[in-house]
Amino acid sequence: MGSVSDAVQIAFHVAWWVAAAFLALGWLVALVNAFSFPSLRRVGDAPPSAASRLPGASVSLLVPARDEIATLPGTLPTWLAQGADEVLVLDDGSSDGTGAFLASVAAAEPRLRVLSGEPLPAGWSGKNWACHQLAQAARGDLLVFTDADVCWERGALAAVRSALAATRADLLTCWPRQRCETWGERMVVPLVDMLLLTTLPAPLARLQRPASATGANGQCMAWTRSAYVRFGGHAALRAEVLEDVRAAQRVKRLGGRVVLTLGRGLINTRMYDGYAAAVRGFAKNVLAAAGHPAVLAVVWALNALTYTLSWPLALLDARWLVIALAGLGLRALTNRIAGRPPIEALLQPLGPLALLPVIVQAVRWRGGYEWRGRRYA
Repeated sequence: MGSVSDAVQIAFHVAWWVAAAFLALGWLVALVNAFSFPSLRRVGDAPPSAASRLPGASVSLLVPARDEIATLPGTLPTWLAQGADEVLVLDDGSSDGTGAFLASVAAAEPRLRVLSGEPLPAGWSGKNWACHQLAQAARGDLLVFTDADVCWERGALAAVRSALAATRADLLTCWPRQRCETWGERMVVPLVDMLLLTTLPAPLARLQRPASATGANGQCMAWTRSAYVRFGGHAALRAEVLEDVRAAQRVKRLGGRVVLTLGRGLINTRMYDGYAAAVRGFAKNVLAAAGHPAVLAVVWALNALTYTLSWPLALLDARWLVIALAGLGLRALTNRIAGRPPIEALLQPLGPLALLPVIVQAVRWRGGYEWRGRRYA
């Protein structure tokens, strides 16, 4: 019995140090990012239309849309107000009235061009094929891709163009501030910001090597046309579910410059309209992000130990209360960096539990995924 008790004590001790090391690393990276991760900044107090008069090349704002009638009435006016030379929206086989809505707006707005998507070829994901068609049709020297559910506040495009010029980036990508309207969304969606801000130090992302030390968010990606062509565009990523991250890694690997920013008050989105939608959305790429099911299992277990189990374990050993409180503090810090309410940190202990259905759904899809009515092997 003594040996069993000793083994339990050792395991308990080791688990505490593993959680402590995990949190210490997260805190270190988050503190670095608190002072160094760039955010988009408004360019003076010029009106939105001045974006088209800023020095530099013409710009095309490019948006793939499939069954987006619920979001477009709110987001489309924000794109048209940016002063882009053109706004291209591709209707990717919608069946909910998206095409008719876009046509009605285009009839009165000459800067809006509506494209009808071609049938999806074999070997392509739907979004990559839509973005490829948009790039081929665009006339601008700057190609700015955004999603149909993303709102661009006054001066956002001017800020993107200014940052792109100031950094001489081939690709500039922005993480919009995530709007969450249900408790389920608040448990899951902000974990995207937390993952970014606790694992990828901004100074490391700015280095040319390693190429893997970068990221991207397909909700806002701005390319110079020459860079988009030089690095292969979406054609080089045709089957990738994590096409945004893979694009950034490809640019770095081939010698290009990638710049990461936060949208904060200038670009925002409600990515999913509820917990069930968030589960399906994250399930399509969680395995690709982890790289292997075993890695995903280990990462989930580590998060569950650190953020969830630390609370009941604190009843057995007060040292775990330090882990639990440090976990809340880390979530509050990353929320503040991303422009979210720090009080949402109180939901962090539920985060790993809320992610379990995401993992279950990903496993059920057996390495493929379903999205927007399409099944990918």
